[in-house]
Amino acid sequence: MKQISTRFSMAIHTLSLISMNPNDSTGDYIAASVNTNPVVIRRIMGMLKKAGLVEVRPGIGGASLRRDPESITLLDVYRAVHAADEDQLFRVHTDTNIHCPVGRNIERVLQEELQAAQSEMERRLERTTLAKVIHQFE
Repeated sequence: MKQISTRFSMAIHTLSLISMNPNDSTGDYIAASVNTNPVVIRRIMGMLKKAGLVEVRPGIGGASLRRDPESITLLDVYRAVHAADEDQLFRVHTDTNIHCPVGRNIERVLQEELQAAQSEMERRLERTTLAKVIHQFE
């Protein structure tokens, strides 16, 4: 199973910095805090912009939030950065032996359970706002 992409935590880090330091939210500043290459941050910022979460000012301007941190949920961020491939957190191997009773049925049996687990995780992310995360830093 693949892990959720680190883009998710980097995006939350980025949004938190922008919210807490609106006058110093350049890509280089954010990249230094995240401890990654500015190119990675630019890619994440592009995804966040496309999702309507940030406004990016060209040149030296930096970025700002387009919505209040109280109205940005972790689910918004999760979806914005495509944290799970094809919106599917869990994958089940599909090239199984159809002559085996387990191999023939494993995908069908697991999909319902794994989809329920993903739905529960997404409901939890939907209940957690960026403001709540930021509050824990203070």
